[in-house]
Amino acid sequence: MNITIIGSGYVGLVSGSCFAEMGSHVTCVDIDPIKIEKLNNGIIPIYEPGLEGMVLKNVKNKTLFFTTNLNEPLENCDVAFIAVGTPMGEDGSADLKYVLSVAKSIGKSMQKRLIVVDKSTVPIGTADKVKFTIQKELDSRGSNLEFDVVSNPEFLKEGAAIADFMKPDRVVIGANSEVAFKIMKQLYSPFFKTHDRIITMDIRSAEMTKYAANAMLATKISFMNEIANICEKVGADANQVRIGIGSDKRIGYNFIYPGAGYGGSCFPKDIKALTKIAKENDYNAKLITAVEEVNDAQKLVIAQKIVKRFGENLNGFVFGIWGLAFKPDTDDMREAPAIYIIKELVKRGAHIKAYDPKAIPEAKDQYLKDVKNISYVDSKYDALKESDALVLLTEWKEFRSPDFSRIKLLLKNPIIFDGRNQYNTNDLKEIGIKYYQIGKK
Repeated sequence: MNITIIGSGYVGLVSGSCFAEMGSHVTCVDIDPIKIEKLNNGIIPIYEPGLEGMVLKNVKNKTLFFTTNLNEPLENCDVAFIAVGTPMGEDGSADLKYVLSVAKSIGKSMQKRLIVVDKSTVPIGTADKVKFTIQKELDSRGSNLEFDVVSNPEFLKEGAAIADFMKPDRVVIGANSEVAFKIMKQLYSPFFKTHDRIITMDIRSAEMTKYAANAMLATKISFMNEIANICEKVGADANQVRIGIGSDKRIGYNFIYPGAGYGGSCFPKDIKALTKIAKENDYNAKLITAVEEVNDAQKLVIAQKIVKRFGENLNGFVFGIWGLAFKPDTDDMREAPAIYIIKELVKRGAHIKAYDPKAIPEAKDQYLKDVKNISYVDSKYDALKESDALVLLTEWKEFRSPDFSRIKLLLKNPIIFDGRNQYNTNDLKEIGIKYYQIGKK
């Protein structure tokens, strides 16, 4: 099948690589000539485990191509995916200008019957706008070409996106025609050897499914963090409570780890967008609003613990930071708790020594570029030299079982502030390290 994917960012690049891996002829299109040049030279602009090898393999096999020119791949295209960004507007809504710009370009360039797929996370009703935009361009051309607009939301976890795409829990397809359902099922059939996990529905329900899924997961995170904060007040241990409730199969263990809050490109943006969608339809989404409010406050809990221990004025204090990315196995720092915690400490006069296996370039170039009182180091232990405390903010594997004796030796004060609850309190107590975590006094 000939596939065109417009937008070669995270979703577009992963999707295109995986479709090519299964034998489709895929062309990824992007308006950024520098990005396309890098991709054609084998330079992958994002970090995602397994992605680089898959891209290079399929480029070599001539099943994956990159270009800035949309016209040529659309000539023989069967399915065109819109995978451009939907940045958050000032009012919290998803900005559709890139999506509709692509739709306009498709209407101008398509040469045959086409399935147009919304892969980007978009508000309910976007497919109607995409359809109207394409049809308007076709009418201006005097063309009677037929097309379908499909909603096919992505459910990729950063750090595990390749596995998620190659072995999906489900593939949601929203369409209004049997032709569209048939072609989409053919496209995804190689990914299901034993069990068909394709779920078909109407377009608006598919658009809503993506928002509902992310809102549910974000709700579990904020709920557990609120329970953790209550645990601290009453003398309970949030980690033990987590085990107690997670053993209930109706609840499960996923997404109920106390921590410094959620970040990334999806949850914060989608929660705001869903709240805005509800408001535009005369509904006050109280629970979803509270999820966001709890998370915003949670991002500063570790900073508050540091201030309580060292005082309001942090001039002269140095803190070693382990982890900048919003989660492990990615270099993504969008809305990462580390941003808020570091800025709060620096605002009070502290100096930061930061280490992350992948995200330091992102911090330097974008998210912490205006923060002056910060230095970056090449290893986790370098961050601890002459530091007053260790602050753990991302649960990278290399942080799971460190040399605690070495940590104690390097730090001025044997203190760990853990925003991800990685360690055993009793183990640290035995070697004389003071341990502050989420959800326990």
